[in-house]
Amino acid sequence: MKIAVVGATGLVGQVMLEVLNARGFQFDELFLVASERSVGKTISFQSKNYTVISLEDAVSRRPDIALFSAGGDTSLAWAPKFAEVGCRVIDNSSAWRMNPDHKLVVPEINAHELTKDDFIIANPNCSTIQMVMALAPLHRAYSIDRIVVSTYQSVSGTGVKAVQQLENEEKGIDGDRAYAHPIYRNALPHCDVFLADGFTKEEQKLMQEPKKILGDQSLKITATAVRIPTAGGHSEAINVSFKRDFELSEVRRLLEESDGVVVQDDVSQNLYPMPATAHQKDEVFVGRIRRDPSQANTLNLWVVADNLRKGAATNAIQIAEYLVAQSLV
Repeated sequence: MKIAVVGATGLVGQVMLEVLNARGFQFDELFLVASERSVGKTISFQSKNYTVISLEDAVSRRPDIALFSAGGDTSLAWAPKFAEVGCRVIDNSSAWRMNPDHKLVVPEINAHELTKDDFIIANPNCSTIQMVMALAPLHRAYSIDRIVVSTYQSVSGTGVKAVQQLENEEKGIDGDRAYAHPIYRNALPHCDVFLADGFTKEEQKLMQEPKKILGDQSLKITATAVRIPTAGGHSEAINVSFKRDFELSEVRRLLEESDGVVVQDDVSQNLYPMPATAHQKDEVFVGRIRRDPSQANTLNLWVVADNLRKGAATNAIQIAEYLVAQSLV
């Protein structure tokens, strides 16, 4: 088994390596791939030094699986070239997510859709993943009508430059900015670029991607995405209306029995999900589970996950694990 990590020097690429190691993913050869400016750098992994290679070099080595986290333009240009040599590409960018010819996969929900014909597989947006992980079992039971989601997103979702901006501002240091405004002691209702309709691209992803993953184009979803000065994970306040009524005890049971979901919901002990406690964990944490008294069949949830792990690297590697387990590669 030959594995390539494309974007190995970036934040998500580094976490890809951590998760490959933590989950004991088996491979015979590992190729660490990055842009031309990083070619030749050395990265230590599992007590071995690897030299970063170019995309062109990586294609020539014909990996079996390539884990892409190098941006949409790189994915559009290079994923098909990897696929042409028989490589399964699992792409973390938005490039292929809404393409009807490519699957958008959260393994616990819809990995069963994958076949031997799938050579470019899309990894969903980080905020989408944690939302659908919490809502999929409830959708199966009660049929979702409408979702109103507000996100509180870590600076790590923007990348190294944003993390550095926060750290600089905490120390009172002037430096390059990833954002239009200071992020320290602030909250920015501005994740990704603004679109013509007034929503941001991040909000658009939250409104579109769940329909594809859950296989239900009738879902009504609206979103507001906010960047906050934390680095451990993304949080979401979700208000969800169902077509059928529910019992809170049954909601809790369904969530507790869902793979990859952990219920943290004991307010008498101040127990609820937080980015600080979700950091470097692979699960999605759900709490503050309560009925919305203002509308029939409506539930409030608070959902938190590490956006670099389950929101990116872990989900991609779980897809790779599924491909191997089902002999699809």
